[in-house]
Amino acid sequence: MSSIKSYGKIDESDQARLDARRETRKRVAIISLSSIVLVCVIVAAVVGTTVHNKSGGNSKGSAISTSVKAVCDVTLYQDSCYSSLGPLVNSNNVKPEEIFKLAIQVAINELSKAATHFSADGVLNATAKDTQSVAALKDCQDLLSLALDHLNDSLSDTKSLVDVFDDLKTWLSSSGTYQQTCIEGFDDVKGELKDKVVGYLKNSNELTSNSLAIVSWISKVLNLVNLRRLLTHPDPTDTYSQGVPEWLHRKDRKLLQSSDLRKKADIVVASNGSSKYKTIQDALNAVPDKSKKRTVIYVKKGVYYGNVRVEKSKWNVLVVGDGSNATIVTAKLNVVDGTPTFSTATVAVFGKGFIARDIGFRNTAGPAKHQAVALLSTADQSVFYRCDIDAFQDTLYAHSNRQFYRECNIYGTVDFIFGNSAVVLQNCNIMPKVPMRGQQNTITAQGKFDPNQNTGISIHNCSISPFGDLSSVKTFLGRPWKNYSTTVYMQTYMGNLISTDGWLPWVGNSAPDTVFYSEFQNFGPGASTKNRVKWKGLRTINQKAASKFTVHSFLQGTKWISDAGVTYTSSL
Repeated sequence: MSSIKSYGKIDESDQARLDARRETRKRVAIISLSSIVLVCVIVAAVVGTTVHNKSGGNSKGSAISTSVKAVCDVTLYQDSCYSSLGPLVNSNNVKPEEIFKLAIQVAINELSKAATHFSADGVLNATAKDTQSVAALKDCQDLLSLALDHLNDSLSDTKSLVDVFDDLKTWLSSSGTYQQTCIEGFDDVKGELKDKVVGYLKNSNELTSNSLAIVSWISKVLNLVNLRRLLTHPDPTDTYSQGVPEWLHRKDRKLLQSSDLRKKADIVVASNGSSKYKTIQDALNAVPDKSKKRTVIYVKKGVYYGNVRVEKSKWNVLVVGDGSNATIVTAKLNVVDGTPTFSTATVAVFGKGFIARDIGFRNTAGPAKHQAVALLSTADQSVFYRCDIDAFQDTLYAHSNRQFYRECNIYGTVDFIFGNSAVVLQNCNIMPKVPMRGQQNTITAQGKFDPNQNTGISIHNCSISPFGDLSSVKTFLGRPWKNYSTTVYMQTYMGNLISTDGWLPWVGNSAPDTVFYSEFQNFGPGASTKNRVKWKGLRTINQKAASKFTVHSFLQGTKWISDAGVTYTSSL
């Protein structure tokens, strides 16, 4: 290479093409070698299982192939895995990728069957006698539909399995979360209805978890031998498509980064009737379904009353206001008055690729009404920029999928940032409020319930300070909603409102050993870790471990955030 360059007879463009061709040939060679190594690693796993079984290990019978045994051994629900996949695989030489696809298919079949019990004419509706049960069943219909969508997305993606590991883990994690949320909707329902709900979803929950475990195992095998990076290295001759989402075109990126975004809006909403649309919901209903083109909705200053849903068919919507204190959406649905937590959200976002800028979300139910959500997002790759999110208990429901919040103000009291998404809050102001008498403030309640889920709450470079007089109120960084609850605070200012214990048990005096809580390079009078609780799950981490919770690593890339025209810091 150096000898060619020294003659000076090749111009820059020719040299670039020559370099690209050489890089491509090099990549092909690396992939070929890497694929051979990968096959060897997986074969070794299968052989290891075979040897284990021959030497007296747990055997599920000779009718089950060694390929299925090797894959099922990594799952949480091995019996379900054996019984669902064993009859479908008769060969010992089936690729793990094919078994993974079969695992998703059986999960889809089981969930589709279970979903029929929750339909309007399903058996459960005859059992639902009170308004709370009826509302919970309606939520389940939406949630199970979303779960099936994510399972189908995981099965139908036409790309190489290696290219979409992060997407698959996200979608499968979310599918499990949707099913779990359906069950949680019946927590306060009396009688045997919840037991029936749990029973109908038992198999689909286990099979979804198994699919997630299998794809996580394959991904770990690749990472273990350092092949994944090589296998997914972009083509150096393709200068346009590297990392750019399919739904986002050049003119969309230019529009989102322009200073006159409001002037170029596709739809304008004005509460005073000066525009065609007076309500945000009417404007959203006018958005084309499953559009790959960005639709910009400008909501002029004013207070907009009523609950808003961005339906799952409304893709790539951007809602921009005149400022988080000027354009405000507000409502007051709550649990005490009979609405399940999932449906209390003032604004609920389901459509993928959603962006909100310069707008406020409020739930004014008040602390006495307990769970009352201001904003819920379950939209994959959703972005919230310079927004106010204000309520008391359960303010921000970062439910599932990948989410990013930048320069937002988030107010609340009990568990006011919660859910089971992979979410990063960066440069946000987190402001605990005065709760009800006798209550304690808990900032986070993260809901990871499966060790293979790629979920958690990452709070990076934020500020935590009181909103009101909290001198007589204890405020904690979080409490473990589920057994694998994962929350990390990094390089964040903590005021003296934070209790020296730092973290609060959900029940009892401790937390499960399986939680993952950590504090890294935080500062301020409340940041000292000297007297924190002595839980096994409260980890001390170094910079390398902390970097796994940054935007780039935890949200699996940053292109979708930069293309949203939002400032961010990708690393520590």
